[in-house]
Amino acid sequence: MPEILVTVYDVLMRTYPGFLEATLVTLQLTAVGVILGTLIGLIFALMKISGSKILQGIANLYITVIRGTPLIVQIMFLYFGISEIYAMPGFWAGAIALGVHNGAYIAEIFRGAIQGVDPGQREASMSLGMNRKQTMQRIVFPQALRRSIPPLGNQFIITLKDSSLVYIIGVAEIFSLANREAAQSFQPFETFLVVALYYLALVMIFTFLLRLYENKLDVDKA
Repeated sequence: MPEILVTVYDVLMRTYPGFLEATLVTLQLTAVGVILGTLIGLIFALMKISGSKILQGIANLYITVIRGTPLIVQIMFLYFGISEIYAMPGFWAGAIALGVHNGAYIAEIFRGAIQGVDPGQREASMSLGMNRKQTMQRIVFPQALRRSIPPLGNQFIITLKDSSLVYIIGVAEIFSLANREAAQSFQPFETFLVVALYYLALVMIFTFLLRLYENKLDVDKA
């Protein structure tokens, strides 16, 4: 067992410069995927709760298709589909695929949070003279945002881990570098253990920051 630990330490020290660069790419993929997914999710959530049957149908179709197909298939489909029209770099194709994929899940998070706000508060605000837009902006959205923080945080962590699938289109993120390192060094166990430590560290840092933000919201609410 100590020999394995020594080997893992050697792999960690030998590869950390490359893994630090790959970690930056992973964080960039996650950031773009999260931002794009949040925007898409909000749009489709509003479409789904709208009074238009057409908009509801489009939103339901998007959510059903995206949630019903694997992310890796979506990455390949989007990457090669875009390449037929425009030679988009693998990074952006992967980041867009992450955004489109997560948008379907975030849409349901926002929809549930918005519909979870007490309807009586909407009626009260409209009785005070607010229109529908003002009610959503001042009453519904602030409460829905608080409700959606925990599930959104979980979805963001999933996005971070799902970014590893982008290796399939040649993006030099953490998992892609690990595959190359394992093939070159013939130390797959040690290499992938090091990679697991990198992902674990990133998830723990993100979870810590998320809890700080949730605690801040609780203090502000109090």
